[in-house]
Amino acid sequence: MLGKLARQHDPNVLVGFDHADDAGVYQIGPATALVQTVDFFTPIVDDPYTFGQIAATNALSDVYAMGGRPLTALALVCFPEKGDLDILERILAGGLSKMMEAKCTVVGGHSIRDEETKFGYSVTGLIHPSQVLTNAGAKPGDRLLLTKALGTGVISTAIKKGVANQSWIDAAVASMTMLNKTAAEIVINRQRSATDVNAMTDVTGFGLIGHAREMALASSVALHLYASRIPMLEGALDCVRAGHIPGGLNANRDFAECVVEYEDGIPDDLKTLLFDPQTAGGLLISIAPEKSPDLIQALNSVGVTAVEVGEVRPASKPVIFVAV
Repeated sequence: MLGKLARQHDPNVLVGFDHADDAGVYQIGPATALVQTVDFFTPIVDDPYTFGQIAATNALSDVYAMGGRPLTALALVCFPEKGDLDILERILAGGLSKMMEAKCTVVGGHSIRDEETKFGYSVTGLIHPSQVLTNAGAKPGDRLLLTKALGTGVISTAIKKGVANQSWIDAAVASMTMLNKTAAEIVINRQRSATDVNAMTDVTGFGLIGHAREMALASSVALHLYASRIPMLEGALDCVRAGHIPGGLNANRDFAECVVEYEDGIPDDLKTLLFDPQTAGGLLISIAPEKSPDLIQALNSVGVTAVEVGEVRPASKPVIFVAV
């Protein structure tokens, strides 16, 4: 649909929607650009405060994925006319707690009456135009790092069905409320002295394969992933085996699996999880091979669990190969 719309030609747009990237970037001065994104969704956990935290963490993530610093946010609220306002207050309070942690100021928002609760934010950040990290730029030989485990989609589905173990819920909530702030700051600080990170994106609604596909196509490369290295949340594979599959996972698989080939021996449940839509997922980072160990160590030292999950190859078919 977007491809059918009239194209706007503005030289200040550094990254627009035609790039299939995480956020838009608009230059407003020689050393300043805005990073803009928006995200909101229906509740995925029972606790209103936690839902607000997750929604805020997810909305902030795209600014971090571009290498930006969140500055301001506008809240987006859909809430039933006769809904319990104490619940809405808790949602807003949870979101605000994460915005405060991110040092991002909520300056307003908009609300409408809706039978189904929805919540999120439009976030604006700042970045130097020369330091924008897009999903393009991955180079053959680069290593691929992932900073969060997969599985929030299938576990959230199990939560909605009332069949998730508490330990699964705890692990998923901890992941979905962890800002990508610390990880992004480590990467941004490195970029000021070296340019060894060539591309970055966050793994969210399109799943690992979907976002990897976008990186590969934008960079004109192929990606080689190692299934045995990909971190998974506790209970994620159990949810897949039990059939707790979100609709978004099937949509992701229908769309993106055509560019994927698998090495023999990869279990079907693991293949499925590669398409799981993530909420507030981790960063997927393409970095020069000789610098990968240093970045992993730097991230791990501040509590970010970074794992090398693959490498970048020259453009070829398949676009994505998943090895054991």
